[in-house]
Amino acid sequence: MTIEAPAGLRFLSLEITGRCQLSCPSLCYAGSGPTRGHGSMSDDDWARTIDEAVALGAEEAQLIGGEPTLHPGFVSIAQHALDAGLRVRVYSNLLRIRDEHWRLLEHPRVRLATTYHSSVAAEHDEVTGRPGSHTATRANIVEAIGRGIAVNVAVLDAGDPERAERARAELTVPDVHVGRVRAVGNAAGNALPSTAELCGRCGDQRATVLPSGEVAVCEIGRFLTAGNVLDTGLAQVLSSSRWAEASASIPRRTDPTACHPDCQPSNSDSCDPGKNDACDPMGYAPAMTASPATAVPALP
Repeated sequence: MTIEAPAGLRFLSLEITGRCQLSCPSLCYAGSGPTRGHGSMSDDDWARTIDEAVALGAEEAQLIGGEPTLHPGFVSIAQHALDAGLRVRVYSNLLRIRDEHWRLLEHPRVRLATTYHSSVAAEHDEVTGRPGSHTATRANIVEAIGRGIAVNVAVLDAGDPERAERARAELTVPDVHVGRVRAVGNAAGNALPSTAELCGRCGDQRATVLPSGEVAVCEIGRFLTAGNVLDTGLAQVLSSSRWAEASASIPRRTDPTACHPDCQPSNSDSCDPGKNDACDPMGYAPAMTASPATAVPALP
């Protein structure tokens, strides 16, 4: 029997960990890093939340972090979502992918997304805060394509559109998106988070569960929470007045002409950290880069 929630639910993002091998000091929306933990949610809590999302009508779940593959229950959580009938999107930095991860990513209902910052290795590594990250991410993008895995790539423009365009042009994967960095998390500096940084559709048939169990209107809008699934469950949170108030606080953009040039309202996925639309939050991809000393071979 389907549980009814006022806002409905189509897409649920599961931020299963705050841990990441990268620090991305100038742009990580979540403030993730090597010293962060996996939060308060157990594997059983994640499984229960997935089941509640399915009962609410969800069609797709996104596993994100931090770096989701660092969570010891990553594969089992993703498999539970698949067994529940959901499509699964995995947003990974692709720094290190184990054999069991590749087997999961080859599933026909799993999609892979990553982020690419520059066609120059040193620039990419400066953004991530980790030397060698460009080489590793690029190699795993090539590996994914070789395995027949569709890869979505997001190139983030952190104030240098020419560099972002060079990175986008380097990629031969079919799904590449350039989006600007939003002033949230590390990118906000000392500024307070603002709903003006949101796409305008957060909380609209989508929600994000953070590692603490807190439910936010979306990954970027993590400062707008309305309850905790460890206390009341997902259906109760989405049916609450707090959720309605949080969603209503977001400026809505209903005029298609108000969308920025990078908006892709025709996509049917979710918004995500790599895709910063002005309108419908749907669709996303991550990115890669190359050494300044060598020509970049075309990705297959």
